[in-house]
Amino acid sequence: MRINKLIAGRLGISRRKADEFIEKDRVLVNGILPSPGMDITDPSTVLVDKKPLPEEKKTITILLNKPEGYVCSRDGQGSHTVYELLPSELRFTNIVGRLDKDSSGLLLFTNDGELHNDLTHPSKDKEKTYHVTLNKKISENDLEILSKKGVPLRDGISRFIILNLDTDSFLYEVTLREGRNRQIRRTFNAMGYKITALQRTAVGAFSLSELKPGEYKIV
Repeated sequence: MRINKLIAGRLGISRRKADEFIEKDRVLVNGILPSPGMDITDPSTVLVDKKPLPEEKKTITILLNKPEGYVCSRDGQGSHTVYELLPSELRFTNIVGRLDKDSSGLLLFTNDGELHNDLTHPSKDKEKTYHVTLNKKISENDLEILSKKGVPLRDGISRFIILNLDTDSFLYEVTLREGRNRQIRRTFNAMGYKITALQRTAVGAFSLSELKPGEYKIV
């Protein structure tokens, strides 16, 4: 296992942060400063700040109903982070598929690397479902463009399945298999629509179900 992955998993930090520890000579392997890409076969030989790594934690997956106004990172740089919504003993887990600060809904955390890869790698083709409220009704022509032709964005064509849930409030259900940065917002903006609310309701087999904003559960 790569040393940054090992340190990140044991300390509950990002791999980038683990790399910083290595760059700042805070890590020793058998008493020697390691290279950033070193493979580790015996975790007991690794010290961080002269202390051995914690024992490997059991696999855990958490579902959280993220409220608006929280950022998906450990360091909010002045903003509230989603980790504040979890007790300290669960903050070692990593976020699976981020939501932007203005979005709400289902957010997953896990220390299961295989599950993380299964839910996020493009080749796995996992469905993600969102409830999107717009500032106006989508025209029939635009509905067809979204689901068939697609909308050109700077990083490629964007298309998804869309269903009208409530014409009075312009509420739509959007289902897509991609996960490009702010894809739904950028797609509607390109078509002249403004999103007033965006909530993720499902990722693969996981759903928001009865969780209230700010609540979490272990599955």
